[in-house]
Amino acid sequence: MLAEIKGINEECGVFGIWDHDKATELTYYGLHAMQHRGQEGAGIVVSDGLELKAHKGLGLVNDVFKHAKFDQLTGRVAVGHVRYSTQGGKGIENVQPLLFHTQNGSMALAHNGNIMNNHKLRGELEDQGSILQTSSDTEVLAHLIKRSGEKISEKSIANALGKITGAYAYLILTEEKMYAALDPSGIRPLSIGRLGDAYVVASETCAFDQIGATFEREVLPGELVTISEDGLSSTRFAMRGRRSMCAMEYVYLSRPDSDVNRVNVHASRKRMGAELAKESPAEADMVVGVPDSSISAAIGYAEESGLPYEMGIIKNRYVGRTFIQPSQELREQGVKMKLAPVRGIVAGKRIVMIDDSIVRGTTSKRIVQMLKEAGAKEVHVRIASPSIQHPCYYGIDMSTREELIAANNTVGEICSILGADSVSYLSEAGLEKAIVKDKTIHQGICTACMSGNYPVQDGKREMSYTNS
Repeated sequence: MLAEIKGINEECGVFGIWDHDKATELTYYGLHAMQHRGQEGAGIVVSDGLELKAHKGLGLVNDVFKHAKFDQLTGRVAVGHVRYSTQGGKGIENVQPLLFHTQNGSMALAHNGNIMNNHKLRGELEDQGSILQTSSDTEVLAHLIKRSGEKISEKSIANALGKITGAYAYLILTEEKMYAALDPSGIRPLSIGRLGDAYVVASETCAFDQIGATFEREVLPGELVTISEDGLSSTRFAMRGRRSMCAMEYVYLSRPDSDVNRVNVHASRKRMGAELAKESPAEADMVVGVPDSSISAAIGYAEESGLPYEMGIIKNRYVGRTFIQPSQELREQGVKMKLAPVRGIVAGKRIVMIDDSIVRGTTSKRIVQMLKEAGAKEVHVRIASPSIQHPCYYGIDMSTREELIAANNTVGEICSILGADSVSYLSEAGLEKAIVKDKTIHQGICTACMSGNYPVQDGKREMSYTNS
């Protein structure tokens, strides 16, 4: 589905590599692999062991680094970031990694997620004399780390993390070490890989495949990982509960070839489609998926239902991402430019149109209309996730109930609004069955935007600084 209209704008992607002679170039390729997670800005900070140097800008990775002087970004350690803004403005000052210089060392921060108590913390910092230079919640952590005046260390980082509430995956780079941290509920994805003797950390495992690295393990909820010339060590900065990985990583956000919490995204989407076919069959002639993230679910639905899967909608690969357009009118024009029905396939047919999710319904309505204008006899909309009825406070751009079509309309009303012949959603039980392999403490998903059950509240979470 098109994120630009639905409102499910991707979060951000972080990438880091330690001890490789082509650290900057590999970080560029790692960011390129995760371009789908953010298109508003990108940046890389590299360390040669003596100083940190940065290059960042607004736009896509290719554009930002088109004229970069890589020969001046030398070093064996680097961290990078692709950004979609859910907190803070869209100016260059908010593009990450954020780089800070102090008298006793420098620090770069790359962040995926959202700090829920950001406003409160910013107020406290300002009351104590801090002057923040950006509107990004990422900067808050840097001030918390340095507030004690101590040198940046595992302890100062852990103490700072203990003061924030929310969903986050952090990469922190100094001249001597690289740190990776994940929120206590494990809402955001973060993995560790190896490329020869080099360590690699990334939001998605597709970045490992891009550079030839191999997956080692997930960063655990509440874990602070330190990578240095002494190797890799681990500290637990928070009491770990049941993992609550964002379900939308599987439904829409992550690339199909990524493994999130050891579950392949494409395979989980196929299972979502299969469960949807069991729960909501339709008398139809074919199954059509909305490119690109719905294709896997459409294949699963077709296989389970016995209906043929057809390419009834094509995507124009040469149109830029339209969610960056400033007005709804221009965004809707972008849908017409990006998607088109295959008239010779859908004309006179009863279609099951599979989509991964609906937020506002604007794009779904337009696609149903396009299919019927192309001669489709019937269009039965099947959504491979539960209805989204609640805001997300953890880093996805769905902030108010007023914009959510399912929060304000019944399924029958949604069907009428879309102009479809029927509409059905996957159940929460079906979603969990498709994703969760087992129900141990290491498995589990956050379905807050669907169920209203938020794993992290905007309050103080029990924290501790202990070695794991």
